[in-house]
Amino acid sequence: MHEMTPPWLPDGWTHPARAQLPTGHHLRPVRASDVDLDLPAVLGSRERLWSIYGAAWGWPPADLSHEQDRTDLARHEAETEAHESFNYALFDAAESALLGCVYVDPPERVGADAEISWWVVDALLGSDVERALDDFVPLWIAARWPLRRPRYVGRDVSWAAWLALPELGR
Repeated sequence: MHEMTPPWLPDGWTHPARAQLPTGHHLRPVRASDVDLDLPAVLGSRERLWSIYGAAWGWPPADLSHEQDRTDLARHEAETEAHESFNYALFDAAESALLGCVYVDPPERVGADAEISWWVVDALLGSDVERALDDFVPLWIAARWPLRRPRYVGRDVSWAAWLALPELGR
């Protein structure tokens, strides 16, 4: 018999459908249909993304195909609808480019009620857009999400330190 874990989000809570950044960019839940914008963003920043997420998630693989990415995005879309986890894509105003992602996931390690991380494409490193996203995400989480102890992985704790934390009993 499995021990029941409490739901990580309250019943009846609705996830944000969109979040506007002061730069004119916005976040919205990623969809499988975003694959033609997501794949070039991921592959164009793959080495850096692997240096961030590789040890923890095994992502993105060196041989990421269009179909694999579409499958991943469809899984993220379904998980968002089920409130299991959330992947928000960062878009320009016209949604002609996917420029990064924000992940809001249930906790896997002790000491937090959510694990949150984000990235921008290599071309935006050090940009006003990256700085705006870095400032925006914690404020957005505090204002719109029912979380008391979010952990910003890669920000307030390194990925290595996060991986060393004890896993929650599942």
